[in-house]
Amino acid sequence: MTKKLYISTYGCQMNVYDSARMADILSPLGYTLTDQPNNADMAILNTCHIREKASEKTFSELGRLRNMKQAKQKADKGDMIIAVAGCVAQAEGAEIMKRASYVDMVFGPQSYHKLPEMLAEAARGSGHILETNFPIEPKFDYLPDEAIDKNLSAFLTVQEGCDKFCAFCVVPYTRGAEFSRPTSDIVSEAKRMIAAGTREITLLGQNVNAYHGVGPNGQSASLARLIYELAELEGLERLRYTTSHPLEMTEDLCEAHRDVDILMPYLHLPVQAGSDKILEAMNRRHTGAQYRRIIEKLRSYRPDLALSGDFIVGFPGETDKDFEETLQLIRDVEYAQAYSFKYSPRPGTPAAALDGQMIPEDVKSERLSRLQALLNEQQLNFNKSFEGKEISVLLEREGKREGQLIGRSPYMQSVYLQSPPHRIGRIAKIIIEEGNANSLRGKLKPGSIADAA
Repeated sequence: MTKKLYISTYGCQMNVYDSARMADILSPLGYTLTDQPNNADMAILNTCHIREKASEKTFSELGRLRNMKQAKQKADKGDMIIAVAGCVAQAEGAEIMKRASYVDMVFGPQSYHKLPEMLAEAARGSGHILETNFPIEPKFDYLPDEAIDKNLSAFLTVQEGCDKFCAFCVVPYTRGAEFSRPTSDIVSEAKRMIAAGTREITLLGQNVNAYHGVGPNGQSASLARLIYELAELEGLERLRYTTSHPLEMTEDLCEAHRDVDILMPYLHLPVQAGSDKILEAMNRRHTGAQYRRIIEKLRSYRPDLALSGDFIVGFPGETDKDFEETLQLIRDVEYAQAYSFKYSPRPGTPAAALDGQMIPEDVKSERLSRLQALLNEQQLNFNKSFEGKEISVLLEREGKREGQLIGRSPYMQSVYLQSPPHRIGRIAKIIIEEGNANSLRGKLKPGSIADAA
């Protein structure tokens, strides 16, 4: 009997990957995905604890699902199993059970491989299920081989957890200690993805360049060694990785950016702040000068490397001088893209108890506005620098306008062009006509591979 499964995913790409794997685990039990929660037999909220007011958003969504569950029961259309997964579940599982008694199960990001067991327990009427302990066994040993992303551009988790303990971050408490999958498992999954049509793979990890999985010789393999091995796979044309930490930008990884043709010239390398005082308070364990030297080395190996970053403004104790040092770092590095946020405390993190917590909201807002204006200016300048140039674009999907396709450049820019849909899946040479704030517009180069169909 076919049952409908609704999954709502919040937060990082790791959660997107996890949601896809949950669907694969539940598929043999008769569950098929639906984008309509009202008639679902099971609804899963895969939550993120990084953003502000994450818990409140979770409870708001749960209230909506409770109404749907009750309406379904009243109409005698069966029941709806409501589950909360992800990092909010891990951090606040007991509170969820207390405040939302209608929730059937709560489980953390390291426990979803136990979904069939949890469902069986729920069917026996064993009460509400709370599974937020960090299991001894890695979940990847229990996931089905058939679970693959069939998109042209897909994500592949290679590492989870973090041992860095940045003062503002909940990841070590919700995802646990660093764990790296064996290279053989990753290569096997990559081969299945490529066979299903994937052309570009992004390697995922909370601290992906800390990867240290067991390699072919039984020894620990670095992310660079994994990249070299994946680059040999026939049919894989693009490779990326995210998210990285400056402390783990090793010499061999920097060299991989020079040596591996399919490793795209785009790197997300968060720094968070430019002030050494704030970096120390954040427990980042590097200085602004060390970060600059890493960028200088990377660009010496790959001059066309484009950078993305993360920035937090208004961290406890941040002065005007500290903030100006962050702006100066941005000017020195120059970013193609970046993510920026006002600091907000996360319960249980060291930063939540720091002195100087109460930086006025209007000060944080003004600083964020200035920082984003600088980042937006750099992003626009970067995009405009491509006008008149030819770049390779992976054509991924149709656009909203008739005859429009949308692709992705090596530098993660969205590229819009006019072309028939049968060219989707090809890598085409595109001449860029216009660089905009968030995208590029171009046309097919006559005689390119994509133009020959």
